[in-house]
Amino acid sequence: MLETSARLLRLLSLLQTRREWSGGDLADRLNVTDRTVRRDVDKLRSLGYPVHSATGVTGGYRLGAGAALPPLLLDDEEAVAVAVGLRTAAGGTVSGIEETSVRALAKLEQVLPSRLRHRVAALQAATVALPGNGPTVTPEVLHVIAGACRDQRRLRFDYRSHDGHTATRDIEPLKLVHTGRRWYLVGYDLDRDDWRTFRVDRVQPKTPAGPRFTQRTPPDEDIARYTAFGVTNRVYRHQAVLRLHVPAHQAADYVASQSGVLEPVDEQTCLLRIGANSLDDLAVWVWFIGCEFEVVQPPELVTRLRALAQRITRTCDRS
Repeated sequence: MLETSARLLRLLSLLQTRREWSGGDLADRLNVTDRTVRRDVDKLRSLGYPVHSATGVTGGYRLGAGAALPPLLLDDEEAVAVAVGLRTAAGGTVSGIEETSVRALAKLEQVLPSRLRHRVAALQAATVALPGNGPTVTPEVLHVIAGACRDQRRLRFDYRSHDGHTATRDIEPLKLVHTGRRWYLVGYDLDRDDWRTFRVDRVQPKTPAGPRFTQRTPPDEDIARYTAFGVTNRVYRHQAVLRLHVPAHQAADYVASQSGVLEPVDEQTCLLRIGANSLDDLAVWVWFIGCEFEVVQPPELVTRLRALAQRITRTCDRS
């Protein structure tokens, strides 16, 4: 009996790790016959687990969605990752789920083996989260957008621009991107006939979702890189390219991902692409970069930096 129960748990765990399994693959993993697999699947069904099956060459077993959430079987690394994720969510950029995350975390920590509980506790004791004061989004908005991305359904929403003006947008959503501080939505804007990036905290979806669409070729193979360039360069009147005289991994200590995009050149240098609405603001910002650099473009930025250096020199002389 114990052997059968352990095998059922192992079977359930396997079904949760892959979308679909063939009967032969499950039999090999469990070291049993195909007939035993079929019997065990029937037992899981009798316990309320919706295990779907199909016959034929492409047939197999798949764990479907049921009326209730089944127990999730996690390995050690998955359990620690979930605990850390819940703790982060308790103070993250998604509003309204802090209390829920704490409750879920309490349930998880109650059943964690001592070896894993010690790892999570050590991480908790050694970590201090800085309080955030940036914009937050609601789980409901993220759920609607994520569902539209998954199902390839057009999304209509009211969008509030940086100047407070609100307009209705009709897009084909592609991906949600999280920078650590903010959520962004990348999608094809049907009215502007081009790809656009939207701040999710300014989005108010309209329901129901629109018709299905065939996904277009994405604007970039790396959507994270595309979004980073968009929010740090494309939205500004002026763009600049600097060559930093440090490797890219070291430059990351000076330049946050929300400030600019770094591109490795060689082991000693990298390029920084940044933007601003004013060349003077750009000059002041790059002045404080904590490493040596040179301006690749635009040449007007060199003029602004030279004027800034002269003004600073005169101030120091007078002081």
